[in-house]
Amino acid sequence: MAQPAQASHAHRSYDAPVQSGSAGDALSVVGGSRLAGEVRVTGAKNSVLKLMAAALLAEGASTITEVPDILDVAIMCELLRRLGCEVVHAGGQVVIDVPAALEHRADYDLVRRMRASICVLGPLLARCGAVDVALPGGDNIGSRGLDMHVDGLRRLGATVVSEHGYLMASSRDRLRGASIWLDFPSVGATETILMSAVTAEGATVIDNVAREPEIVDICRMLQQMGAQIDGIGTSTLTIEGVDALHPVAHAAVSDRIVAGTWAVAAAMTCGDITIRNADPAHLQIALDKLATSGADVEAVPQGIRVRMGRRPRAVDVVTLPYPGFPTDLQPQFIALNAIADGAALVTENLFEARFRFVQELARLGADVRTDGHHALVRGRNGLSGAPVEATDIRAGAGLVLAGLVADGTTVVYGMSHIDRGYAGFVPALQGLGADVTRI
Repeated sequence: MAQPAQASHAHRSYDAPVQSGSAGDALSVVGGSRLAGEVRVTGAKNSVLKLMAAALLAEGASTITEVPDILDVAIMCELLRRLGCEVVHAGGQVVIDVPAALEHRADYDLVRRMRASICVLGPLLARCGAVDVALPGGDNIGSRGLDMHVDGLRRLGATVVSEHGYLMASSRDRLRGASIWLDFPSVGATETILMSAVTAEGATVIDNVAREPEIVDICRMLQQMGAQIDGIGTSTLTIEGVDALHPVAHAAVSDRIVAGTWAVAAAMTCGDITIRNADPAHLQIALDKLATSGADVEAVPQGIRVRMGRRPRAVDVVTLPYPGFPTDLQPQFIALNAIADGAALVTENLFEARFRFVQELARLGADVRTDGHHALVRGRNGLSGAPVEATDIRAGAGLVLAGLVADGTTVVYGMSHIDRGYAGFVPALQGLGADVTRI
């Protein structure tokens, strides 16, 4: 095996207004390299952003570590500053000093760039008794309505209206505990209701909640802050409201999607990658699929090792809420199936527009036919490099992986999408032996 290569972990301080200089960047990927070595993943994007919002619930300085150096974190830092917080992001951590009196309006210019901005809805309502949040933007992967957020807040006693592009919630008195059933185990709705309920009067029971590791991580931080939460990791959360919370220091859970992306990269390139700070328990189904495809998957101290010595075998995939197969790894597995031996059926049950990226994958020569929420992928012996466009974070990652095994050069445009989810992506690829250049 090649000498382990550690991904770059240089960090920037985000004391200046957020810029979007990477919007026009592209990645040139020369195919044919076998990836080998070692990478380390940081905290999960889908947890860190919510932990930063949870810090709003307590006056004083909270510290979050294992923070990835990605664009979404910069946007969230700026949003928290506009709400009145002092925020320092450097060295892989964020320190958020929350004042006694907060602003309660999240403006469109930031929210439109990152859908996760909606996660300030619950904490601001709980702290301020009122909140105005612009209706969010984010990835173009399909409808993700806020009905369950709204219904949950109303059950807790809030008045919620939507006017002039803003979702506005308010409560004259302290929120009151309630019994709430979610029609679908929505991650966002679970987070909003949970963070609203921790300081509500009385008990709140939320049934059919999301169970992702990132939800567990938020619950653990809230417990450290003084919240009383039972049923963590199950489909039912019981929250006994407390009068106030206190600031804490908390290390974010590792990013299972980034870890899964590196695992697929090893399998696709017939490589050998050790992924540090990754929990195999968070990726059981995805790793089982890689083993079925022919990869050697091994749990190692503080991580996972994935080796592949042959062309992958095609594997069927059905996306489902956790602990099912994650939708955020679906594009990467379509890319794997595109060069696999055989044909596979990929079923997307969560985001109806997630298959948009297969049109770009087809430019590389992939044989993918879609019908509703199904995609039939027939593996090809090889792909051919071409210019392609990333339409969202995970689609961008999938296209880069496809470029790694394509003949010639693939140029992936829209690197700003990838920057939102993968810290130090290009240096890490280079350290593993990939011939990639940011242009």
